[in-house]
Amino acid sequence: MTNNGTKPRILIVEDDSSLRDLYGEALESEGYNTYLASDGIEGIEKFEDVNPDLIILDLLMPRMDGWEALERVRNISECPVIIVTGQGTTEEIIRGLLEAGADDYMVKPFGIKELAARVNVVLRRSIRAP
Repeated sequence: MTNNGTKPRILIVEDDSSLRDLYGEALESEGYNTYLASDGIEGIEKFEDVNPDLIILDLLMPRMDGWEALERVRNISECPVIIVTGQGTTEEIIRGLLEAGADDYMVKPFGIKELAARVNVVLRRSIRAP
């Protein structure tokens, strides 16, 4: 629950429809409200409509990639972001966490329970932050 007692809103921005649906269903079963977007442009539009409590963001997407979407989000918000990607080089992880401002970085493949646990931790940290 958020500070106001509502279910946290999670925006999932992932171009792979099977992964997007899997993440959404799993997080819904954990008690979150989920909103889905298939690329960065749709993700930014939904971000503005939904005002999510957390974003799960893929990096390699059509139209607008996750790097640009993250930059746009960071220009207007401190909303927590978990990057989910197949790009697991040290350079990419450093870019995501230390340079682009993501709150966590997960390299695919990973277990859905790990995703749910990381979402919970990042949300708990962000809710406690002043």
